[in-house]
Amino acid sequence: MSNQDFGSVLALHGGEKTIKEKFARYSPIGEEEVKAASEVVSSGVLSQYLGCWSDDFYGGPKVQEFERQCETYFGVKHAITVNSWTSGLVAAVGALGVEPGDEVIVSPWTMCASATAILHWNAIPVFADIENDTFCLDPVAVEKCISPRTKAIMAIDIGGQSADLDALREIADKHGLKIISDTAQAPGALYKGKLAGTLADIGGYSLNYHKHIHTGEGGVLVTNDDELADRMRLIRNHAEAVVEDKGVTNLVNMLGHNFRLGEIECAIGIEQLKKLDPLIKSRQVAADQLSEGLSGLKGLKLPVTRKDCTHVYYVYKMMIDPEVTGVSRNKIFEALVAEGVEGLSTKFANLHLLPLYQKKVAYGSNGFPWRSDVTSREVSYEKGICPVAEDLHDTSYLGFLMCLHEMQYSEIELIIQAFKKVWDNLDKLVDD
Repeated sequence: MSNQDFGSVLALHGGEKTIKEKFARYSPIGEEEVKAASEVVSSGVLSQYLGCWSDDFYGGPKVQEFERQCETYFGVKHAITVNSWTSGLVAAVGALGVEPGDEVIVSPWTMCASATAILHWNAIPVFADIENDTFCLDPVAVEKCISPRTKAIMAIDIGGQSADLDALREIADKHGLKIISDTAQAPGALYKGKLAGTLADIGGYSLNYHKHIHTGEGGVLVTNDDELADRMRLIRNHAEAVVEDKGVTNLVNMLGHNFRLGEIECAIGIEQLKKLDPLIKSRQVAADQLSEGLSGLKGLKLPVTRKDCTHVYYVYKMMIDPEVTGVSRNKIFEALVAEGVEGLSTKFANLHLLPLYQKKVAYGSNGFPWRSDVTSREVSYEKGICPVAEDLHDTSYLGFLMCLHEMQYSEIELIIQAFKKVWDNLDKLVDD
C-alpha cells in the first residue's frame, strides 16, 4: 500500500472510506409538533372515537381538523385518517365491495401490504409487470391480466411518482373497473398538474416514520366519492355495530375494525402537512444534485420522471447494466457500502415469489381462497410472469432511500465521490 495513493484504493480492498461519519438522520419533527402533541396530552383527550353511531363516530377535534386540512391540500371531497397505510388499503379494497374470489390487479414491485390488503377480503391478487423505467404498473401488462373476475386495479406510485393514470383509467373504464392509487411513497407528486393519489377512485398516503411527513404510524385515504368515503369510515370504526343505527342497508364488507388514528398523531399531522411542500423541494434539490454528479458513469441508469409529472424522491431508483460495467450489481453495491454509503438497497420486492403466493397458503392450511369454490380459475405466481420486476430484483436494481438522511449538499457530494471512486476501480472488482 505504501507505493499507492491510499485514498484511491477501494475501502473494500483496505483503503480509506470516502464517508467516515454517519449522516444526520432525516427528521421533519420540530418544536411545532412537540407543542401540538403536548397540548393534546394536556387536554386529556387522546382519542374521542366511539364505535357506535354517535357524534363521536368520526373522532375528536384534531382528527377532524387534520382531515379537513388534508381535503384542502389534496383538493378532494373526503380525507379519512387511519392508524396505518396498511389499514387504509384494507379499508379501500373493502369499500369497493369485492367478493370472495374476485381479482384485483396489483404490482409485484411494492410493499407486501398492497397485495395482502386484497387477500384480507378473500379476493385474489393478480400481479402485473412494471415499466422498466418508472417501475410503476405497466398498462399493457395490466390489460393482459384482466379476467371476468377482475374488480379493480391497484396502481402503486412507487418511489415517489405517479403511475400512468391516464392509460390505467382508459383500461378501467373499458372494463368497468375501479382504481386504487397506493400513493404511500408519493405525497405531493404531480401527475399532469394534479396531485398523485387524487385521480383514482380511492387514493392515499402513508404517514409512517420514514416517509416525507410522518406521525410515527398512520395513513390518509382520499376520494371524491361520497359512498366510498362513507364505507371506508365504517370499516375504520366497527361497521357492524354502526350500520343499523346509521341506516346503512348495503352490508357488503361491513366488517369493522379499529383503524382509528389518535388525537396526538393528528395534531402532529397538522403541523407536518404544513411542511410537505418544502420537504418535497429539499428531496428534489438533493436528487438533482445526485443526478448531475452521477451522470456519465458507464452502465448506471439514473431515475426517469414521467413526462408532465413530478417526482418527490422517496427513493432514488437506479439501474446497473452488468454487461457495461463488467461487474455485477451486487459487487458494486458491496463496494459502495464499504465506502460508507448508507441507504442503498439491491432488492425491493417481487411479491409473487413470496412463500405465501408460491404455496398459496393464507387462511388456514388448505389454500383458501385460491383452492376453494369461490375461485373460477388458476392464477399463476410462477417465476417469469413479471420479467421486468424479476430482472430488477435479480440483476440490475440499485435504490437509494432519500428519506433516510437530511441530505445536505456536502453529504451528497461525498456520496457522489464514493460512486466515482467505485467506478474508477470497476476493473479491480471481481465477482465472488
